[in-house]
Amino acid sequence: MAEIWHIDLTPLQWLLFALGGIASGIINTLAGSGSLITLPIFVFLCGLPAPLANGTNRMGVLLQNAVAIRGWLQAGISDFRGSAWLVIPATIGGIVGSRIAVALTEKLMNYVLGGLMLFMLAVLLLRPERWLRESQVRTEHQKHPLTVLAFLFIGVYGGFIQVGVGIFLLAGLVLFSRYSLRDGNGIKLLIVLMLTIPSALVFFLYNQVHLGYGLLMAVFQAFGAWLGIRFVTRAPNVNLWIYRLLLVVAVVSSVKFFILS
Repeated sequence: MAEIWHIDLTPLQWLLFALGGIASGIINTLAGSGSLITLPIFVFLCGLPAPLANGTNRMGVLLQNAVAIRGWLQAGISDFRGSAWLVIPATIGGIVGSRIAVALTEKLMNYVLGGLMLFMLAVLLLRPERWLRESQVRTEHQKHPLTVLAFLFIGVYGGFIQVGVGIFLLAGLVLFSRYSLRDGNGIKLLIVLMLTIPSALVFFLYNQVHLGYGLLMAVFQAFGAWLGIRFVTRAPNVNLWIYRLLLVVAVVSSVKFFILS
């Protein structure tokens, strides 16, 4: 039991751990794929096996999303009413994704994820006006059965591995359900929180969570989420800034996955 609480970091590693956690919290709050920072930290800095790192990563995701949602509501910049038709299928998918074993090899999975990120980059570049639209009135949010199915599959992916799920959720929210980037970000945070709760429980029950590193990272990610919310509430042209961050994340993610392959 003591092993799942033991933390062994040098002063430099503490600094890198803290900076990585804060950066991840900011990126996840404004866009997504902050796990591209935390997962390598758990594996290469903390020495955790990949399956254990994958489960441990969920603790930070839980706390940072809870903090971000609270900040979003306090600032009055997001309204979650009417989002259950997206939250429920994604949550069910998260439960499924955390229980199934993926048949793909790690190398092939990296190629697939890299290709998906390149596809997302193309979508971002080809139709930027759809990402930069202002908030839509509630009745314009499109509710299509295929959208529900898409969010179910995104939930499965998010339950299995957290990396990149925020970008896929934003794509569905903006391109299919007609949310603005800012409003969609709030819904994205709620969906990620809800699908992570059961998947984190599954990882914990299967002893795939290091509580020491997980809770420590959660504190830094929560602080990053708080900083991200402050940026959203104060910066002009929020949609444009989030769009730019999405471009950077998509490029870095695709390159990273192909290099890992």
